[in-house]
Amino acid sequence: MTGSEAKSAVEWLVSVAPDPDACRWEWERNPLGVALLPAGKRWDVLILPGELGYPTLDVLTRCVDRPGPVLADFGDARMGFFVPPGTVARWIGTGVRGAGRGTWIVVPYPGRASGGVRWLVPPDGAGTLTDPALLELAMHEAAARVAGDGEAGG
Repeated sequence: MTGSEAKSAVEWLVSVAPDPDACRWEWERNPLGVALLPAGKRWDVLILPGELGYPTLDVLTRCVDRPGPVLADFGDARMGFFVPPGTVARWIGTGVRGAGRGTWIVVPYPGRASGGVRWLVPPDGAGTLTDPALLELAMHEAAARVAGDGEAGG
């Protein structure tokens, strides 16, 4: 990620913060390199278990040049896919959690190492998000692969 891409990504992310300057300040001074940002304004986040999230990301990256931003948490237990606002309110899926209007998520500074939560696909600054229908199809394909691997090994 170049310096200008990181700056664009930062501006896009802090645009949802109640106080963008305070958010930038938090990123600079927080030893973990993270800040809390509200979901539901420019994006929602669909949170998948890591064992499904990684294969889903693999399928997505073969379908599109660049998916929307994707976060991984501490220990890769969960992954968060950034989708259009309002998606969480309409999403029905077993084992998938969502962060939408009224929720906050931990967001690391783009292009910089942080204390645990990290970008697998950083924001591009242009507002690219993952299409929820494409994400659902990728999840189905990934789940089928995971189930198939389990049957072959057992």
